[in-house]
Amino acid sequence: MPKGKVIIEDERFAITIERLCQQLIERYGDFSNTCLIGIQPRGVMLSDRIVQRLRKNLKSPGFQYGKLDITFYRDDFRTRDKPLQANTTEMEFLVEDKDIVLMDDVLYTGRTIQAAMTALQHYGRPSNVELLTLIDRRFNRHLPISGDYVGLTVDALDEAYVKVEWKENNGRDRILMFPEKQ
Repeated sequence: MPKGKVIIEDERFAITIERLCQQLIERYGDFSNTCLIGIQPRGVMLSDRIVQRLRKNLKSPGFQYGKLDITFYRDDFRTRDKPLQANTTEMEFLVEDKDIVLMDDVLYTGRTIQAAMTALQHYGRPSNVELLTLIDRRFNRHLPISGDYVGLTVDALDEAYVKVEWKENNGRDRILMFPEKQ
């Protein structure tokens, strides 16, 4: 297995998460009328971390937090070699007339975000939807989707692969780039 190039790790990783939290606080203040939603599966690691930091930084955060599965909303779910394994959606609220912040770890083609916005419609019609992503792979976008809050922009071409490792799963926080998918 080829070794990946470390893009950021540990301290800089934590600073990036904190910066994203501060941007959300600047925009939403007390978060009244706001829902934070992590996209299953990989966006939930990011959203859990963001929610944890916001709860620590704010005295009484007014947001609702959910985890959204998009497995069967993807436009490619029928073209896979093996059956997809769905994740659990944990949304105990409606998004009608709410401000929504969708969160995912890596923005690549935009198809995951398109699926998330379609799935979100089953919970009501939000007044506003924004996207927070840890990594924006700005090349190879298939859809006109961009992040409103971006931790880091990475110029990964063609078959290059960006992998986010989380302390909870991998023992350390870091972002790696490989010449091809691992």
